[in-house]
Amino acid sequence: MSNIRIAAVDQGTTSTKIMSLENNGESKITFQRTHAQIVKNSGWVEHNPDEIYENICYSLQSVENIDAIGLSHQGETIVAWDAHTKEALYNMIVWQDQRTEKEVQRLKDDGLEPIIQEKTGLLLDSYFPASKISWLLKNVPAVKLALKKKRLRIGTSESFFIDRLTGVYCTDYNSASRTSLFNAKTLEWDDELCKIFDVPIDILPPIRSNIGEFGFHKLNGKYIPLTSVMVDQFAAVYGHGCSKIGDSKATFGTGAFMQVITGNELVVDKKTGLSSALFWKFGDEKPVFGLDAGVYNVGSAVDWLEKLGLFDTYKEINNFEKKSAIERDVIFVPALSGLACPYWDRTASGTWTGLSLETQRADLLQSVLEGIAFRAVSNFKIMDNFTKLSEKISIDGGLVKNPYFAQFFTDVVGKKVTIPQNNELTSLGVGLLAYKGLGLGDLKIKETKNKEYMPNNVDRELWLEKFERVVQKSRGTRVI
Repeated sequence: MSNIRIAAVDQGTTSTKIMSLENNGESKITFQRTHAQIVKNSGWVEHNPDEIYENICYSLQSVENIDAIGLSHQGETIVAWDAHTKEALYNMIVWQDQRTEKEVQRLKDDGLEPIIQEKTGLLLDSYFPASKISWLLKNVPAVKLALKKKRLRIGTSESFFIDRLTGVYCTDYNSASRTSLFNAKTLEWDDELCKIFDVPIDILPPIRSNIGEFGFHKLNGKYIPLTSVMVDQFAAVYGHGCSKIGDSKATFGTGAFMQVITGNELVVDKKTGLSSALFWKFGDEKPVFGLDAGVYNVGSAVDWLEKLGLFDTYKEINNFEKKSAIERDVIFVPALSGLACPYWDRTASGTWTGLSLETQRADLLQSVLEGIAFRAVSNFKIMDNFTKLSEKISIDGGLVKNPYFAQFFTDVVGKKVTIPQNNELTSLGVGLLAYKGLGLGDLKIKETKNKEYMPNNVDRELWLEKFERVVQKSRGTRVI
């Protein structure tokens, strides 16, 4: 077989990067560039869509002789644009944005959450795009005008980038399933859900398989097919090699995202607060579903510590001389943006307990790392009640480079934990999918030696109980 080269774009919350992936299994990152975080008001988070689109185009220039493009994206971040000019009508509203919190609470008070959850598998939260799309339709004059002129296009960020790159207006099953407007049982946009959020169903993009031909992007005189699209966290699931029921992974980046595969039917968690998710759908094959959980503040919590001046270099938080902070009752709940799964409580705030005159800087740092681990493990424990987790959990993200965090997480989760040598799992996943989308089957990646952690014998159940008590104290302490 002649050489095949895939350009796998990972358009994330803080940066855009691209991986060059060859059919001999070799891969490398050829471009990465950050973009501005725009905060106009408290709780608002936006990105400039033109800046990010330019970064995507620059990234594609960094890979020579491309045969196909894969695109992963931020998931619950949305854009509105003009169908004729392709001009964005407002900044991207980012998944972290909380401006619709009061409207979401009104919908909850009206008793609409059970309907939404039954059809989508998702809890009612401002994290998901439906309320953000509604906000754009009601508050941005340019969006209102485009709707009146029947020139409005709106959706999660990948639909904007696909249209800009190829001229095709569409989304994919996985991305659509994250909006709260998609019925995960009928696999279509849902009229009742659209009416709940006051979103005209006819303006939403057509939905396609996660692999196949989305359109062609003209690059250096050559038309390159876009053959895979997926939300970044689910592309990472694929990149981790998760394929069987019970396979799970966790990514510790800006936030933490945990997923486990449950099978070919939607599992709706009505009691504990996990989200169900359509992980992917390939052509005429049955969709693959799973459970999905998130923690808002992970890397962002560590960055916050650095801004406070509590440490200067990351080496300072790699190891600690004392025993764990939880054993000394110094506990931190990383609810700096509220609590995501399973609580979905934006009234919670970052909370330290157990502080005394003896508490030192290192104790604070240690407790933050432990608090992030506890939040992730709490979600995995709930997942295990629905689908028995495999005896190995694969993890990635910037924080897993911290040996203290990686071992502490392993101790608390009580399973073998592996860290793939290739830590660009999102890029790898969407690249493998793009290769598959060419109709070439599955690409085999060269075997690498993964880093492994084994759990120590600790009183993890007692620790989790202590942590949970402090979580409850953190709730209701923020005015929204």
